Amino acid sequence: MDKLRDSLPEGTEIDCYVIMKVVASGGFSLIYLAEDEDTQDEVIIKEFLPKKLAKRGTNGKVIPLDKKQADNFNRSLRLFYQEAKVLASLRHPNIVQVRGFFLANNTGYLVMDHERGKNLASYIKKRSGSLSTRFIMTVFPPILDALSQIHSRNLLHLDIKPSNIHLRTGGNPLLLDFGAVHEVQNEGSRTGRVVTTGFSPVEQYYQSGNVGPWSDVYAIGASMRACLDGKAPPSAIERHAKEKLKPAARIYRRRYPAAMLEAIDWAMEVEYEKRPQNASELLQALHNNKGEIDSESAVSNLIDEKRAIS
Repeated sequence: MDKLRDSLPEGTEIDCYVIMKVVASGGFSLIYLAEDEDTQDEVIIKEFLPKKLAKRGTNGKVIPLDKKQADNFNRSLRLFYQEAKVLASLRHPNIVQVRGFFLANNTGYLVMDHERGKNLASYIKKRSGSLSTRFIMTVFPPILDALSQIHSRNLLHLDIKPSNIHLRTGGNPLLLDFGAVHEVQNEGSRTGRVVTTGFSPVEQYYQSGNVGPWSDVYAIGASMRACLDGKAPPSAIERHAKEKLKPAARIYRRRYPAAMLEAIDWAMEVEYEKRPQNASELLQALHNNKGEIDSESAVSNLIDEKRAIS
């Protein structure tokens, strides 16, 4: 945790909530576990505090680092409010549910349901990858279905990665963090964007890049690939300069169903025109081959069991 970014102390009352503890810190926000004083429900509160633009003053209020950053801070706060509006408008069992949004301490607070579980990124790291076909096919089709709804609303997530996928009991996934959400423009989104090495496609690195639903598809494919490899794939910039990533369909052909591996490789094509053009297209490919995937997975599991016995 960045000690220079003072969080609200435990027990702080804000709006109708009491801060219990800090659970995460990012470049743009602090995440708290809190209690709703009216219902005693546990909630997650996201406080807008971009470390490059603002800090907490001695009175608890968030203030721009200097006068030059004031306009940038206010502009970014409006985008934070946009995230809240987008999330509140999306109703899907695999998208984090927003309870509300309020202003206090000269900044904004986004209140969301608290869902117990674990983060996909930490789960991948703990297991060193090699996650089962059953697990992958439990997690990603629901995320793709949620993403299909987002794309149908002419929106892009643009920050899909394992750390933004929460696993509830039984592996039931939840798509998190819509701070980078963008509206699709007529010829692709060309506004400023978040980039995560290994999970962002090459077009997302450039202001002139033609970002669209296919960009989220790449991030899904990269997240699925991380479940196999146990680490983030090489950056799309590296791959664009010189392809270093061997196809999953080649290196994992003896362990995972071919149809699933081919879908991962398709989603991770460096050139966006060669990928599925939206989440629905990738989801349909997985659904169309579900019988084959289930069948090959069963055989693979049987082989693994026999090896374990011997």
